[in-house]
This record gives sequence, structure tokens and C-alpha cells, in this order.
Amino acid sequence: MRKLENRELNRLSVEEFKKKPKNPVVIVLENIRSANNVGSTFRTADAFLAASIHICGITPYPPNRDIQKTAIGATQTVSWRYFSSAYESLKTLREQSYSIFAVEQCEESKSLSDFQVTSSQNTAFIFGNEVSGVSQEIIDMCDGCLEIPQWGTKHSLNISVSVGVVLWEYVSQVNHLAKK
Repeated sequence: MRKLENRELNRLSVEEFKKKPKNPVVIVLENIRSANNVGSTFRTADAFLAASIHICGITPYPPNRDIQKTAIGATQTVSWRYFSSAYESLKTLREQSYSIFAVEQCEESKSLSDFQVTSSQNTAFIFGNEVSGVSQEIIDMCDGCLEIPQWGTKHSLNISVSVGVVLWEYVSQVNHLAKK
């Protein structure tokens, strides 16, 4: 077994990425404090060909040195838009017929392992503040809440890890449906 070199990875150019069809998923970041978490989210959105990121409230947005440090150029590839509040983002998504899910521990939340994508419908996932999570006002606007199963003592994951786990599950299911 041999580790591949960068030139062997068949990476898309920025132009190729922009032309490539995107997965019908929007990541909504509600009041994220850490620019590093935002940068990691951009990088993950690039990896999974997410349609867009909605940056809301106090969440840092490009150009920002700390975002750039972790995004490694993904702010140039992934489409993004700033909203003064997650409420405004969700209003826009509703007008575009998105299914909207908060990634949060809630009464009646559905385990991510039980979440089923039934078509390549437009879907938005909301990730909240590192301390307080997704606000109740925003949860009230959602079609449901998804919870990532966890068995340790902390019962919380870093926001950028949560984005990766949720997008992996979603994109895996969308790709499976596309092959049918």
C-alpha cells in the first residue's frame, strides 16, 4: 500500500467545482462563536458539495484570517450568504420549499441513524452556538430535530464534527438514491 501524492488525488479546480452539480443541502450556522469552526464547516461543505452555507447572527464570515486558516480556500468554492438572524435564513429557505432540521438534543428528536432521505429534496440543517445550541425560536420553525447518537459522558460534539457527521449521512443517502 502506498500513500497517494496530492497530484494523484484528481482534485477539482475552483472553476470545475463551481460548475459541478451540488447536493441539495444548505448548512445554517446560528450564532457560532469560533471562526475556526466556520472555516472547518466551509471545508466540509466543499468536500460534500453542499449547495450553500447560511451564516447567521454573530457567526464570523469571510474574509476572516481564522476562517481562512481552517477553510484552506473553501471560502472561494462554497457559496455562502450572511443573514442578520437564523430566523431570516429560515424564512428564505421556507420560501424555497426546503425541509429544515435542527441538529439538537430535543424532546422527540430523531436519531440521525433513523433519519431517512426519501428523495433529493432541498434540505437545510441548522447548527447552533457552541454553548447554547440552536435557539428555541429556531427549533420551533423546524420540521424536526436530529440528534447524533453518542454513548460517552459529554453528549456533545464540536460543531464542525457534527457538520461532518450529518453531511456524511445525508450525502451517502442522496448518492444511494441517485444510484437506484
